[in-house]
Amino acid sequence: MRVALKAYAALMLVQGALWSNPAHADWRDDIGTFRIGIVAEPGAGNTVPGLAQLTDAYTRALGMKVEFVVARDYAALIEAQANARIEYAIYSATAYATASQRCGCIEPLVAPVDFDGAIGIRSVLLTRDGKLPDLAAMESHRIAMAPSDSVGGSLLPLAALMAEGRKIAEDAPFLVHADSAAAAEEMLIDGKADGLFGWVTAAAASQPEASGTQARLEAAGLSAVALRVVWTSGLLRYGPHAVRSDLDPEAKRRLTVFLTNLKSTTPDIYELLESKHSGGFAVVAPKDYEMAASVVRFVSGSGSQR
Repeated sequence: MRVALKAYAALMLVQGALWSNPAHADWRDDIGTFRIGIVAEPGAGNTVPGLAQLTDAYTRALGMKVEFVVARDYAALIEAQANARIEYAIYSATAYATASQRCGCIEPLVAPVDFDGAIGIRSVLLTRDGKLPDLAAMESHRIAMAPSDSVGGSLLPLAALMAEGRKIAEDAPFLVHADSAAAAEEMLIDGKADGLFGWVTAAAASQPEASGTQARLEAAGLSAVALRVVWTSGLLRYGPHAVRSDLDPEAKRRLTVFLTNLKSTTPDIYELLESKHSGGFAVVAPKDYEMAASVVRFVSGSGSQR
């Protein structure tokens, strides 16, 4: 019995020495305060609705002190995460791709899903009554586009075509940038253009459905039979929640479990965190943002500062 007690006491001393060693300190102690970066909605200043409830929810999920940092814009958010002033950030797709290009030190955890299962958008080239036979014939036809700063109606199609080896300048003579997406649609409706770059919401492996631009054209009176999709881009996934790659694996695991179950367990908190896409969060990987990276490369190559 005395031998067993001595062995037990020795084991406790060893364990105590291990846990008192700074090398074995808990990851929460290393971080101190877990900081989450977020960009407020335009016009909201530095306020975010439900910030106290969100802070409490993340605090419970991680078991540590959490603080939200409201950035003035995505550029400031990217710099904060690249410089390790925040551990976690909520990005748009292109902001994440820019951040990834900036430091290579972040990774996406989850991204939102729509109520119908859509996880992002694709650009489409639409024609009416077969006026544009195929993509190869585009240069001999008049193609309407949204303004040059529109992601879905201008940047995405040009970036996706560039990624396919078809480099088309924004000011190509056959492209007509309208003052708005609605004005571009009117050009196709009125017969002032033979084709139109628009967008549709889509799931990862599904064909585009009558959503987005096509749905708007049909609502304006064009027959679904008269419309045809000539070309479809790759998927631009909805923007992710991303963490620094050097974050402890246990913290990443806790966050992933918390976020992917948030819609079903506490829908009110989910709505505070994600008001635009109501289908919950799904796990994502860096490869899911290849099209977003193409958009960033296209903008960088064109010399734009969007």
